[in-house]
Amino acid sequence: MALRFLVVDDSVTMRRIVINSLRNLGYDDFIEAADGKEALEKLTADSSINFVITDWNMPVVSGLELVKSIRGDEKLSKLSILMVTTRGVKEDIIEALQAKVNNYIVKPFTPQILKEKIDQIINAA
Repeated sequence: MALRFLVVDDSVTMRRIVINSLRNLGYDDFIEAADGKEALEKLTADSSINFVITDWNMPVVSGLELVKSIRGDEKLSKLSILMVTTRGVKEDIIEALQAKVNNYIVKPFTPQILKEKIDQIINAA
């Protein structure tokens, strides 16, 4: 299955890091969004996206709100979602998992960790 990523983070630098990591892992199909609102607009407009990598803390619409919106939308609910965030406390991780993210990475991370999490999500699908 070809993966088309939507990378969502309000930090341009962080989006670069994620995209460069994806490139190094051999993935080359991705689009970007600066917050959850923009991400939802792009998901609605582009049905070929099948993997979302999102930050949690963003203006307008947070990553957690984005996850809940995706899971609540019949057309989007099956998307793979990986949350990449600085929020590493147990309560936050539990909240993200309850919102039904497929996996969770705490920043900072290595490309190897990103690869492992993506592989886990793909293999579980």
